[in-house]
Amino acid sequence: MLNLAVIPVAGRGTSLLPLTKSMPKEMLPVGNKPVVQYVAEELIQNGVHRLLFITGPDKQAIENHFDINPELIRFLRQSGKEDILAELAFEREEADYFYTRQRHQTGLGNAVLCSERFVGDNPFVVALGDTILGYRSRSKIVERMIQVFEQNRDAAAVIAFDEVPLEEVVQYGIAKPKTVSAEKNGGIFGSVFELEDIVEKPALEDAPGNLAVAARYVFSPAIFDYLRKTAPGIGDAVQLTDGIRLMIQDGKTVLGLCLPEDEPRYDIGDFYSYYKAFTDFASLLPPLPSIE
Repeated sequence: MLNLAVIPVAGRGTSLLPLTKSMPKEMLPVGNKPVVQYVAEELIQNGVHRLLFITGPDKQAIENHFDINPELIRFLRQSGKEDILAELAFEREEADYFYTRQRHQTGLGNAVLCSERFVGDNPFVVALGDTILGYRSRSKIVERMIQVFEQNRDAAAVIAFDEVPLEEVVQYGIAKPKTVSAEKNGGIFGSVFELEDIVEKPALEDAPGNLAVAARYVFSPAIFDYLRKTAPGIGDAVQLTDGIRLMIQDGKTVLGLCLPEDEPRYDIGDFYSYYKAFTDFASLLPPLPSIE
């Protein structure tokens, strides 16, 4: 059973300054949890229990968050706040957390490449640490992706996609499926499809469609060979999408499937998306107790 995930969290989060000047974007609160906690919980609920975080400068808060804090537990108990201890249940998840640095900030592809020695010859999940799937991380897409990967032994990768408005294609990796149908009641939205191509942040007039990468991937270790061959692309960075494109051009099978309509994607990439995520998740919190 595939049981390893790589979570890149090294980005600087400049689109959310000044919020991210001293706080990692992945630690921004959404409802009553930081973004990255939702990501970790989603993976664990999907049967993935070994999590490698690819960190960068000033990301120590992420490591601290997943540590067990005996002093805090003792303080809450001595203060009669046993009820609050339930909020720290994530510390006791049956998961192993590992951390390594991306020493050079040269793109998502390079961040994934940093995991090679840890991953070895094993297939693995990549889950971007700034994107929440499903309400309160209740998404089963990763479990489905793993099933598809294991059932298709010639697959080099399985990627999750989401339909975005045409004007947003310039922000994502965009798929060109071999299956051209895009009816939500069937076609590629109801089944696994093979990719003919994938393009990183295309101009609107060059976009092969509006199926955007939804921040979750399953890879065979073959991806590392292609990332080493990937030249810097947009932003002078080694783009993960470009490495996937090389695999496709080399004849490797790359499969895709779309998020179910009841599993929304929250990409914490700008103030609007962060605000929407926060308000949607805050609305799911229990009501405040009445004051009499």
